[in-house]
Amino acid sequence: MRRVHTMPFGAEITTEGVRFVIWAPTARDVRLVLDETDFPMPAGQDGWYELVAPQARDGARYGYRIDGDIVVPDPGSRFQPDDVHGRSLVVRPASFEWSDTDWVGRPWEETVLYEVHVGTATPEGTYVGLMAKLEELRDLGITAIELMPVAEFPGRRNWGYDGVLPFAPDAAYGTPDDLKRLVERAHSLGMMVFLDVVYNHFGPSGNYLHVYAKSFFTDRHETPWGAGINIDGESSRPVREFFFHNALYWLEEFHIDGLRFDAVHAISDDSQPHFIEELARRIRETIPGREIHLVLENEANEARWLGRDEAGRPPLHTAQWADDIHNAWHALLTGESEGYYEDYADQPLERLARALAEGFAYQGDPSPHKGGATRGEPSGHLSPTAFVSFLQNHDQVGNRAFGERLSHLIPPEKLALARALHLLAPQIPLLFMGEEWSASTPFMFFVDFENDPDLAKAVREGRRGEFKHFKAFADPEAALQIPDPTDRATFERSKLDWAEVSRSPHCDVRADIRGLLQVRQSEITPLIKSPFKGSRYSLGPAQTVDITWHFAAGTLRLLANFGDTDSRHQNTRDARPIWSTSSTTATSQDISLAPWSGIVLKGLPE
Repeated sequence: MRRVHTMPFGAEITTEGVRFVIWAPTARDVRLVLDETDFPMPAGQDGWYELVAPQARDGARYGYRIDGDIVVPDPGSRFQPDDVHGRSLVVRPASFEWSDTDWVGRPWEETVLYEVHVGTATPEGTYVGLMAKLEELRDLGITAIELMPVAEFPGRRNWGYDGVLPFAPDAAYGTPDDLKRLVERAHSLGMMVFLDVVYNHFGPSGNYLHVYAKSFFTDRHETPWGAGINIDGESSRPVREFFFHNALYWLEEFHIDGLRFDAVHAISDDSQPHFIEELARRIRETIPGREIHLVLENEANEARWLGRDEAGRPPLHTAQWADDIHNAWHALLTGESEGYYEDYADQPLERLARALAEGFAYQGDPSPHKGGATRGEPSGHLSPTAFVSFLQNHDQVGNRAFGERLSHLIPPEKLALARALHLLAPQIPLLFMGEEWSASTPFMFFVDFENDPDLAKAVREGRRGEFKHFKAFADPEAALQIPDPTDRATFERSKLDWAEVSRSPHCDVRADIRGLLQVRQSEITPLIKSPFKGSRYSLGPAQTVDITWHFAAGTLRLLANFGDTDSRHQNTRDARPIWSTSSTTATSQDISLAPWSGIVLKGLPE
């Protein structure tokens, strides 16, 4: 089988040659540069330029000369072998023969996500290198890998959120066909592949849209990265279509199973339907026959996008990253209260219990971190599967000054308790690469702006300036200890060391997680596949929490003691333990929890 997503822009191979199309509404003259020869492009309506070049072939390098001056890459480029400032490459996507013809995905409720940065996940730092680890992850109990953004970014190392050519898999990791082989191999092992995409901004280097398409951006909306993207003003339809096609391109041409949309709260849209709604509906209508999962990162905690229809399926987005769950866990486990942890440090256990039971801890409540502004919408009606939970992810590790993992910050026995409750709760769990063995390596923030010294300096100074409000870095001398994100050594130190997997205590952590995921598969997944009937939670006087989720197939109860004294709880006659800490005792009537212990029980439908 061959898969091609047809787009109204970019370079498309046809029977007459290669059709080149670019939207350049603020350019006066556009010429195709093909193998160092310029070809004038006729101007069409509304800023479109199109030319069919009979002499162009698969593998040809090309660009666009704007107003007789600068030559820019194709914003719809499928591959950039010479980085963001180089020429684009004509790609024949139909040349790849897929073998996963029967793959239609997996139900969302079976998902166990593994977030991975391709460049640091393996010594090779490539799609091919990651392929070699898939079987090992499958055997652990992982059912889906989630790739941090791979869209072409400047240089050879980057988290991916500085991408500027969203249709081109970054050449630092391999070719487009290499990425397709990774997806194909995952499917052969019964694993899904998710991709993180960024539709809220472009990176600071290599974005040439402002040269010929100034109306792609707007001053009416501001973002943390500058002017907003024009998705709701005059001439916004081509901009919206650009991103809609990008989502469909990954899902169709690369057979990706799910997308995670980065920071959608930073996508401002005053029109109707909202960009977030139209994006989801477009995908659902275009690809009706597969299990496609759409996940939001949304600081605004908007429950409106996460509902289910009468059949229990999401008409719009499947789930949202549950930052509230993570932040409450982190405040409870570490005692940290600076930055956004300020919103959770006052009542970490109460915030955690509410988030686990109802999805959001903040459901229209005032946020101290945001000066009392309210945040969130009521979410207790939503299924727990509308939330992706995690104890760690790239942001929560990498945005620390030294990239420390949670295993570097708290005692292993506390982490073991949190890990078990995380993996056996009914939300969709996510593990960050290396978490499955408590990797000793950090994951730090890194970039490669070697070709732009001024930008590299600004990023280096800006990184250290981010922490000036933290007590530990109030002293400028202390701030100088923060690793330089532009130094290649920072990137190299962030690479996983797979050799330590076989050594204690890392192998013990891995074995624990394997066992927990086996319990999840056999006990939790059948429950959450049935309709959700609601939840309730309560807090005890001695730092204890008691949460019960009700499903048509039965109940799931989580009991945990985070205090310093023993606690006793009443058991229900029909409930049976499916996991507990060794210091827990349970009878048909009573449950006794030692400090920092817990139990998970499964019961009959109520």
